[in-house]
Amino acid sequence: MNETVLKKRKFQMTMLFLGVIVLTYLSAWITDYGFISSLEAVPGAMAWMASNLLVNGEALGKLPDIMDKLIETVFMSIAATTIAAALSLFLAIMGSKTTMVNRAFGTFSRFVASLSRNIPVVAWSLILLLSFGQNSVTGFLALFVGTVGFLTRAFIETIDEAALGSVEALRATGATYWQIVSKAVVPQGLPQMVSWVLFMIETNIRSATLVGILTGTGIGYMFDMYYKTMNYEVVALITITIVLAVILIELLSTRIRKVIL
Repeated sequence: MNETVLKKRKFQMTMLFLGVIVLTYLSAWITDYGFISSLEAVPGAMAWMASNLLVNGEALGKLPDIMDKLIETVFMSIAATTIAAALSLFLAIMGSKTTMVNRAFGTFSRFVASLSRNIPVVAWSLILLLSFGQNSVTGFLALFVGTVGFLTRAFIETIDEAALGSVEALRATGATYWQIVSKAVVPQGLPQMVSWVLFMIETNIRSATLVGILTGTGIGYMFDMYYKTMNYEVVALITITIVLAVILIELLSTRIRKVIL
């Protein structure tokens, strides 16, 4: 019996592997993508980066301005994430099967989460750009809307996974709906929710660079400005500061997760 199961599993894995190969080949053929030519271009690309993306003294003179824009981007990402988390928690409570008030609220909550999550942040930036113009409000709202969708979905799953024992115990004592939510549901899922918020802060700091290019704000705007003027030394310095900031935030959030989980 075990041998038959192993053979079946091996056959399934083989077919899956062959399917991936066929799908990759078809995708390359449809898009006219050449693997060999791409590999041949790598040495030239590496040589160009080694000769152009070098930080010099002139670029270092721009460091104070770069840090100002980077700090602006980081705080905008944190603000968008934390404010979105508050709204997402409310929508998740309305949308979760454990805490759903009625089917209409639940459907609306899941619809909002699905709509905002399935439209990329870049698309939201372009949509909001038409309404609010090229300013920091547009960048903030683009990150905010995208975060609401992701966190609402994550919070719904977290609440759904919470143990129902304490919820049923409070119901048996005659506790009100909001007492059940505040004393049983939220405390159980809070560590996981905080972990999701920290994850989104990391993600939004990365996304904010691209959003800034489109909305003309933050470190993304500075990157775009120097890139278009072919000042690649400053571009290299901006890239390094972004990478270091993301790594620092990631290390900090990882440390916080270990403490709370």
